[in-house]
Amino acid sequence: MDRRWYFYQHRTCPPPVFMAAVTLTQVGIIVFLCYGARLNKWVLQTYHPEYMKSPLVYHPGHRARAWRFLTYMFMHVGLEQLGFNALLQLMIGVPLEMVHGILRISFLYLAGVLAGSLTVSITDMRAPLVGGSGGVYALCSAHLANVVMNWAGMRCPYKLLRMVLALVCMSSEVGRAVWLRFSPPLPASGPQPSFMAHLAGAIVGISMGLTILRSYEESLQDQCGWWVVLLSYGTFLLFAVFWNIFAYDLLGAQIPP
Repeated sequence: MDRRWYFYQHRTCPPPVFMAAVTLTQVGIIVFLCYGARLNKWVLQTYHPEYMKSPLVYHPGHRARAWRFLTYMFMHVGLEQLGFNALLQLMIGVPLEMVHGILRISFLYLAGVLAGSLTVSITDMRAPLVGGSGGVYALCSAHLANVVMNWAGMRCPYKLLRMVLALVCMSSEVGRAVWLRFSPPLPASGPQPSFMAHLAGAIVGISMGLTILRSYEESLQDQCGWWVVLLSYGTFLLFAVFWNIFAYDLLGAQIPP
């Protein structure tokens, strides 16, 4: 009796305002008004030195400014990255928010963003970070987990095709980010933005997507998966905080200007 069709669970009230608000902020206020007009760099990839001086970009030299671990999601290095992220988070995030609610999806998105910046600070200590790829990949991988959980209840004949397309988009963007990190098309004075946020967001999306998203096939309240994921994420946050406080000085990492 507890099983219900996933098809009937979408809601338009309250409207899915979180993903729309994040996308509008990224496109309108931050990138175009502040930096597009100011720097006059309407190109696919922007490597202007002034761009990386923004108080919103994550940079290892400014890791003490804790807000940068989240606000980097509003900055993008160009129209290509901005367009790809905005398209994915609207196409995937809005339907998820209509079904699972604003609280679950906003928590999932921000958890991916935070995990992305902290992972970069641990694994790629000399690289800056811009873009909302951590949150976007959390949504994409959570979408895959969502399809698997509600496979029988999703009345859609193209479920397998949707999963394949999501995997193709995610893998192509990761490949592009890796190529730009190690072989940038233009010479630059410092390292290019890291790609580790993509992988961290994907891990967060899969793990949290299986636990915090609603499953209409079975009740998850009796399972301990949610507590395992929450404890793992909390442990990672604590480790990353101590790493950013002590590891840079202990390892003598050469931070770029």
